[in-house]
Amino acid sequence: MLPARSRMTDAADFRSAMRQGSRSGRATVVVYVVQTGDAESMAGFAVSKAVGGAVMRNRVKRRLRAIMAALLPTLPHGTAVVIRALPRSAEVDFARLRADVTDAVDTARRKAALA
Repeated sequence: MLPARSRMTDAADFRSAMRQGSRSGRATVVVYVVQTGDAESMAGFAVSKAVGGAVMRNRVKRRLRAIMAALLPTLPHGTAVVIRALPRSAEVDFARLRADVTDAVDTARRKAALA
């Protein structure tokens, strides 16, 4: 499970990551990655009503938190990741969602390193 200290909750943090971060998209998610310089790496999730009803949105968020709980320790300290779920994320299985998130995070990190 993703610890509470690693969850992004402040709207300003979301805005900052989405405006300044490197973006990478897949069929199920759009990922924004930015180096914040903080001691902790953090992840935030944006799942809109376009994804589905409350039950489906919560299922998608639980899956994304589980994926990031495994992925966050592999990222450098001070990395902020925002994952915006697209409607297709409710239709795919966990393995496909994990592959899309992992691939998008890796691509965004490479873009950030080049910038």
